[in-house]
Amino acid sequence: MRWMFGVVFVVLISGLACGAELVVYTYDSFVSWGPAQAIEEAFEAAHPGVDLVWVAPGDSSEMLARLIGERAAGGTDADVFLGVADVELPRALAQGVFQPYDPTLIPNLASVPDELLLDETGHVIPFDHGYVTFVYDSEALPEGLVPQTLSDLTHPELKDKIVLEDPRTSSPGLSFLLWTIAHFGEERWLDFWRALFPNVLTVTKGWSEAYDMFLAGEAPIVLSYSTDTAYSYIAEGSLRYRVVTPDGEAYRQVEGMGIVAGTDQSELAHAFLDLVLSKEIQELIPTSQWMFPVSFEAELPEDFARYAVVPAHPVSLPPDYVAQHLEEWLSEWQRLLVGG
Repeated sequence: MRWMFGVVFVVLISGLACGAELVVYTYDSFVSWGPAQAIEEAFEAAHPGVDLVWVAPGDSSEMLARLIGERAAGGTDADVFLGVADVELPRALAQGVFQPYDPTLIPNLASVPDELLLDETGHVIPFDHGYVTFVYDSEALPEGLVPQTLSDLTHPELKDKIVLEDPRTSSPGLSFLLWTIAHFGEERWLDFWRALFPNVLTVTKGWSEAYDMFLAGEAPIVLSYSTDTAYSYIAEGSLRYRVVTPDGEAYRQVEGMGIVAGTDQSELAHAFLDLVLSKEIQELIPTSQWMFPVSFEAELPEDFARYAVVPAHPVSLPPDYVAQHLEEWLSEWQRLLVGG
C-alpha cells in the first residue's frame, strides 16, 4: 500500500564499507509516509554493521513488475519484497519471485490470525490489511448523490465525478475490478462497467495520482480505502472526506512480504520479516500506513478505531480462482475501456 502525494524516489542508505546490505523493494508511500524509517532504525540497531537499503521508486504493482523483469533479465539486487497485494499474489508465485520462508525464524508470525495468512504455499506473509472502497468529499457531493449501492455509481447525475485506478497497474484498481466480478457475477460485471464508464472522469495509473486529483477537487468521489476518514480526522482534524461502503461492502486487501528467491541474505531477510510483525512496528501501521495491523497484539489508536470503517460485508475472491481468470478479465476490461 500507501500514503500521500505520490513522492517518487529511491532511498539509499550508505553503510559501513565492509558491512552487509539487505535490499528491500517496496512502494514509494511506504518509505515517504509509512513506517520505513522506524523499521530501518530498529533493524540496524539490532544488526550492527548491516545497511538496510530501501528501493521504492513506484507503487506496489510497478515495483512487482520491476522485480519480475529484473529476475527475467538475469538477476535482481532485492533480498525482500514488501507490498505484494493478495490480488497480485498468484502472479508473483507463478513467476517464482519468492522462496519459502522458515516460520521457526519468524516467531512473531504466531500473532497473525489464520484468516489473514494469504499464502497457503508458505512463500508470503501478511504485514497489514485494509478495505478498498469509495471516499467522497462531503463539501462537494450532495448527500443525495452519495452512492449507497454499487449500482448507484452508474446514475447519470454522477457523470465525470468518479476517479478510479487502472486494474492493470494498481492494486486498489484491481481490487475494485474483482469486487465488481464478485458482486455482479461473471454474467453481469461487464454490463456494470459499461454503465459506469460515463461517470468516470479518468482512470489513473496508481492510487497516488487518483487521490491527488480528488484532493485537488477535480472529482468528488475516488476509489480509495476505508481508513481515509480516520486519516482526515487524525491528521487534519476534519471529517470532510468520508468513507462509503456501497451495499455494505468493500474489497478486503491483504498486503504481504516475502524473501526474494536467490537471495544470499536469507537469515537477515527472516529477521526483517519478524521485525515488521513485532508489536512495536505493527502499532505504527494505523497512523503511518493508514491500514489495519495484522498482529492481534497491536492496539489501535482510539480515533483510528472510531473512524476507520470495517465493512459489514467484506468481499474477496479466492486467489486460485483469480489466477485462473485474471488475464481474461483484464483483457475484457481493457477492450471495454478502449472500445466503449
